[in-house]
Amino acid sequence: MKLNSLTQLGLTEREIAVYHSLLTLGPASIRDLAAKAQLNRGTTYETLKILVSKGIVNYLPKGKRRVFQAEDPERLLDLAEQKRQSLEQTLLELKTDIIPGLKHLKTDMVAGNVRFYEGDDGVELVLRDILSSVDRIKQKQYSVISTQALREHLYRPFPTFTKQRVAKNIKVRVIAIGDGGDEAELAERKWLKGKGDASYIAIYPPKVAMISLADNNYPVVVVIDSDAIAGTQQMMFDTLWAAL
Repeated sequence: MKLNSLTQLGLTEREIAVYHSLLTLGPASIRDLAAKAQLNRGTTYETLKILVSKGIVNYLPKGKRRVFQAEDPERLLDLAEQKRQSLEQTLLELKTDIIPGLKHLKTDMVAGNVRFYEGDDGVELVLRDILSSVDRIKQKQYSVISTQALREHLYRPFPTFTKQRVAKNIKVRVIAIGDGGDEAELAERKWLKGKGDASYIAIYPPKVAMISLADNNYPVVVVIDSDAIAGTQQMMFDTLWAAL
């Protein structure tokens, strides 16, 4: 039985070990529990105090000593519910107060608005950013310009990208330069004649991601986070799309 997931409830590995030992022993003294958990008595006592405060261990007097016992494991659900409520409150504060407040502090264009990545890891990071960013907006759609020379390398680090995009109900409009480019669900595609150098541009306001290939098909990625630049790129894309 794996108990590592209990760390998600705010329990340390030591607290898990002590709680598990108590369930195994039943009501036990600090001495017996310390031996079972393979901890010294001082550490065991401090850990027990924490578990009592979390409501999953209690104690009762036995002569001049205290005997500790584990609460029913169902109490762990109470911890999980507390964590869930706390996380929901944090998410609400992030959306309504913290993130808007932090964004207000940002200048319109600083060096931090431009990010550089390399290799397949960089490509995967951008593809995941596209999914997470577009999934948060009302109109789940983004735009892409891609060339034949780069398409075969694009999803190498993230082969399930299209499947995950469709699962999130995200639409994409693609202007494909050169032959190729498979049809996919929730994707509209138009073609431009020509070949073009290896490049891929994704427009998902307020961001624009650009991928190209260096020597030996090594991906180089630039992401610009700017409403103005993304808006201009989107306007140019829409104009070209309407003309095709």
